Amino acid sequence: MIKSLARVLVLCTLILGVSACVTVEPPKPVIVNGAAGYLEQVDLPPGAVINIAIIDLDTPGSILAQKTFEIARAPVPFKFILPRDTVSENVNYGVVAMITYEGQVQFQTFNRYPVINNGKFTTEVLMKPVSQ
Repeated sequence: MIKSLARVLVLCTLILGVSACVTVEPPKPVIVNGAAGYLEQVDLPPGAVINIAIIDLDTPGSILAQKTFEIARAPVPFKFILPRDTVSENVNYGVVAMITYEGQVQFQTFNRYPVINNGKFTTEVLMKPVSQ
């Protein structure tokens, strides 16, 4: 009986020791950051709003993440923290930005600013004025 008890104690100790060594860490998030701005020397009116988004450059309307908020001046820093499982290796992601005032687009990106699957996680996004 003592031998059986000793075996059970040794077995329990081994099981506890092995289970304590196994740690499962969640996958690290994908972080994309940078700044969105324009070259013109223009003061934005109070109430100007910027929308910055990470999109699928090959699929119109496909937005991975976006942020919209009021701004007073540019450049505007941004940071996206994306769960790893929301990012696909087969998608050409890019950052786009647009500044609106009273529902009218004032500035927006016209060029592609690829990120993530090209190994680039920081970018500077240049917006240009939109003709009214």
